[in-house]
Amino acid sequence: MSDQNSQELQASFNIQRIYLKDMSLEQPNSPAIILELDGPGIEVQIDVGNQKLADDIYEATVTVTITAKIRDKIAFLIEGKQGGIFELRNIPEDQLEPLLGSACPNIIYPYLRANIADMVTRGGFPPIHLTEINFEVFYQQRKQVLAQAATTPHPANR
Repeated sequence: MSDQNSQELQASFNIQRIYLKDMSLEQPNSPAIILELDGPGIEVQIDVGNQKLADDIYEATVTVTITAKIRDKIAFLIEGKQGGIFELRNIPEDQLEPLLGSACPNIIYPYLRANIADMVTRGGFPPIHLTEINFEVFYQQRKQVLAQAATTPHPANR
């Protein structure tokens, strides 16, 4: 095989762009809720997604939704979606899904964490510093849940 042919078949993983795809902040009980002395209870939901944009070009996203409540009132609701465009050239098909489901979110997530902390602070609340996430474990757990859902009969199918 010539050097040119071996270079063409060499696998490559490149970040094309990281960007903030969507960010929203709702504070339905402001300004009164800002004056509350109690700290808010925080609920965090995280999701990942991906799609093929062109040959060897993929978008991966991480979405975080945070609901903060003081007693039973919503202090704020924030949703952020960070995206990245990745070039995955000559990657074996069985390795694409794990890369898009864990490696790409690991790259995107720190940007989203910073954007969330900034948005919460700009909303008048102390920043929320989201914890690190091992997206490899997240990916494996999600795969298990999807596999179980596929094999569990639905009540309508019985």
